[in-house]
Order: sequence, then structure tokens, then C-alpha cells
Amino acid sequence: MIAKGSVVSLNYTLKNDSGEVIDESSGGEPFAYIHGSGQIVPGLESALDGAKLGDKKDVVVSPEEGYGEINDELKFKVERSNFPSDKELEPGLQFMAEMKDGRQVPFIIEKVEGEEVHINGNHPLAGQTLHFSVEVTEVRDATKEELEHGHVHGTGGHHHAHAEGVPAQRGGRRRHQVHGVGQGGAGGQPAVALQAWPLAGL
Repeated sequence: MIAKGSVVSLNYTLKNDSGEVIDESSGGEPFAYIHGSGQIVPGLESALDGAKLGDKKDVVVSPEEGYGEINDELKFKVERSNFPSDKELEPGLQFMAEMKDGRQVPFIIEKVEGEEVHINGNHPLAGQTLHFSVEVTEVRDATKEELEHGHVHGTGGHHHAHAEGVPAQRGGRRRHQVHGVGQGGAGGQPAVALQAWPLAGL
């Protein structure tokens, strides 16, 4: 039974309100996480409390229990000069920006208008209701090493040079960890950072 400290492996499909598939476990490889550690969105994690091996669930997660509502304060217009001159900028480009307080925050470019670049620090799935179809394929106790490291080792989990398995950091618009299941930026999954660029005025 799934409880805090369990290693859980899931096959899943994630859809939006229109029924469009946003993401899914790929290649037959389940996604593995440590339950109760905030590695997946809260609404899905709470729905899986007490689930057992083989259980299948359809879970609807509100924005409040997923990636939050859209925060307009995380949308900015900045000058092109903030970015490396040799980097071609285009919508969808993801990067890490350094805020005035030193925090590294993931942003995505929404559009480029001349010398103005419109960037957005909201999670790509912010404001969306998430529709998960999941199947529990494994439940076990986390090892002491996994609890200390804060992630699953082996297939479906984190990959160390000394461990077997494949990386689980795939997904979505490839900024958040595990495709909408994981908490990127907010979970995240672990932003796909091209470079940390300090942006003036942020």
C-alpha cells in the first residue's frame, strides 16, 4: 500500500481539458518517485495515498493542486541585450534567469518583438486542470540511500554512474521534471537550463 516513504512506479497518461495528450510514460518505462516527498503534484500524490499494486485511477487535478494559477507578475518584457548576442532567441526557448535576490528561476520565451523579449516564469501547465490516468506498477519501501539522496535509484528513477537504470527526467515542454507528473521549477523537474543569464530589472 502506498504511504509516505514508499517508492512508487506508475504508468500514466496526462491530458488537458480538451482531451489532448500532454504527456505519458514512454517506451513502456514507468515513472518512479518517492511518495510524500513532493516529487509529483500534490493533487495526484494525495489521490494515490493508500493505493495498491495494480490499482488504476483516473484523477482530475485542479490548478491549485497542480502547478498553480497563472501569475501575471511572472511575465516580463526585457531587452534583447540581456541575452548573449550569439544566442538565437525564439519562442519556446527555456533558460534560467538570476533574480535580484540571487535566486535562479526558470523562464520561457513567449515572443520576440525587435529588441524586446517577452518571458514567462509560470510553469507551462499553470492554470490548467490536469487529467491523469495512472496504473500503479510497483510499490516498495525506499532504501536508506534513496531517502538520503531524495530520489529513486534504478529503472524509472535517477541514474548514477554507479547504478543501473535510465534517467527519468523526460517530459512535457521539457522544463518540468517528468512531464506534468513531476514538479519542475515547481518540481521540477530540474529545469532544462541552457545557461544562467542575469536579467537586468528582475
